[in-house]
Amino acid sequence: MSIQVKPELVLLLGASFWGLGWIPLDYFAARGLSGMPIVFYTYGLLSLLALPLLWLQRAAWWPQRGALLAICICGGWGTAGLVGALSEGDVVRAMLLFYLAPVWGLLGGWLLLGERLTALRVGALLLAMLGIALTLGISHDTFRPLTTADWLALSAGLAFALNNLATRAADQVPLASKATVAFVGSALLGGLFCLLQDTPLPAISTPQWGLIALFGLFWLTAMSAAQYGFSHVEASRAAVLVVVELVVAVLTAAWLGDRELGLREWCGGALVLAAALIAERPGRESPSSFCEAKP
Repeated sequence: MSIQVKPELVLLLGASFWGLGWIPLDYFAARGLSGMPIVFYTYGLLSLLALPLLWLQRAAWWPQRGALLAICICGGWGTAGLVGALSEGDVVRAMLLFYLAPVWGLLGGWLLLGERLTALRVGALLLAMLGIALTLGISHDTFRPLTTADWLALSAGLAFALNNLATRAADQVPLASKATVAFVGSALLGGLFCLLQDTPLPAISTPQWGLIALFGLFWLTAMSAAQYGFSHVEASRAAVLVVVELVVAVLTAAWLGDRELGLREWCGGALVLAAALIAERPGRESPSSFCEAKP
């Protein structure tokens, strides 16, 4: 007997985990560990696991080493750039610019991977973008000229979309390598940002290292689920599905904080979920696109 799990659901699970990532980040920030230092510490710790694994699997990924390098750089920049934008700029503007990633993902899947640009997928994308705008809120200030932090967020969204495309293209690279190589890129870029911004690295106690390790394992689980989804779901569909991360983040922030959700936020969340349901509808992929777990 086997259990079949649709890769779209695995991707939604990974995106939901991403949406919960703000909780440990908020915990660390309250204790003086935020921005690029937490990126460098967390992903540097994960790199200690990633590098030996990548070495052991080198024979499997070497034929597609270019795609793996793209995942490393783009995945690393997507994380480091967004954290930098959130640390230095306006959070709403940063999130809006970063969540243009579905647009880049849909266009990239069409132009680079030859995926069909159907009316249904374009409609789902438009619903998702409208939902994002309603959830985060748009004002006259949103459209002021871009600052350095805004460019960071915009470039991080583009890098995130390119990471998803590279993951889809690297069809012969082991999942473990794809899930961990981005950690190396995040650690390197996080450290580079610390150097360029002259950001001091705070001292970390042994209990804090343990919590960072737990956060790293949490992120490893989320990334593994997401990378599996990106590997088996067309990029144009995956670009819409990952927007669920935003809904999870907003709902949990309201639930655990003192913020109340208004009609605008609920409508925005409903549109994003509707877009995800449309994008989740089965396409014409072969049965091999299912994840089989056998006892």
